[in-house]
Amino acid sequence: MSMLKFFLGFIACLLPFSNFAGQGKLLATPGVSQVEGSAGGGLVPWAQLAGYATDDEFAINGFCSRADVSDYTLDVCGAQINLFNRVEFSYAEQHFDVPALNTKIEQSITGAKIRLYGDIVYSQWPQLSLGVQHKSLRDGAVATLVGAEKTSGTDIYLAASKLHLGALAGYNWFWNMTTRYSDANQLGLLGYGGANSRQKLLFEGSTAIFLSRDIAVGIEYRQKSNNLGLGEEDWRDVFVAWMPNKYVSVTAAWLDLGSIAGEDDQTGWYLSVTGYW
Repeated sequence: MSMLKFFLGFIACLLPFSNFAGQGKLLATPGVSQVEGSAGGGLVPWAQLAGYATDDEFAINGFCSRADVSDYTLDVCGAQINLFNRVEFSYAEQHFDVPALNTKIEQSITGAKIRLYGDIVYSQWPQLSLGVQHKSLRDGAVATLVGAEKTSGTDIYLAASKLHLGALAGYNWFWNMTTRYSDANQLGLLGYGGANSRQKLLFEGSTAIFLSRDIAVGIEYRQKSNNLGLGEEDWRDVFVAWMPNKYVSVTAAWLDLGSIAGEDDQTGWYLSVTGYW
């Protein structure tokens, strides 16, 4: 928790500069909070930066999420900072409960994302961002047991996002495509690499339709690699996101995570709440 306390302390130092706090973007355009701490959907980081900051503002977010599937639960809390709509810093702590082993796996994730080009609404071409997520397990015993080569690793991703206003029968349509370089097993919760390591360049995608200015429904897909030979499968979700104002968002989803550590048919629900300042 020490890194999270440091991150929150840094946020507190920004409070005297509240006149520069971000509120300049359109409602819902930052997306929500992703399980690794970055701005995006639940499973996939998007090109948007966290919060509503424009070029002369900063934004601060805090979030907590919970995923509950057939044999496991994952709890995540973290925070994000967007500096002048150019760079995002994030930190998240994951707690993965494994009842069958009577243990909990903990992982910390420090992330950064830089906007390379564009705006999801106003530029002709999609917004493009480059991101990095460094992940580290607190205790690598389970990862080592199942054959992982390392207990920490770094993902690098390139994301492109675009919001088309009134594109589908008058409804706003959003899409994102992300390409990730990673050797993580189950987000890194089961370590990094393994005897079966081959594919490291992975595809992720999201799309959503806004039923109103504050409610979006969509789907996500995240490709996974089977480094450990345990049948790790691609992830999918169907989500509903509600953003009633620029201070809070709530996301609920149905998850299909396939096989995790040899346990098949890991389906269930996901709930996430993000607060914006």
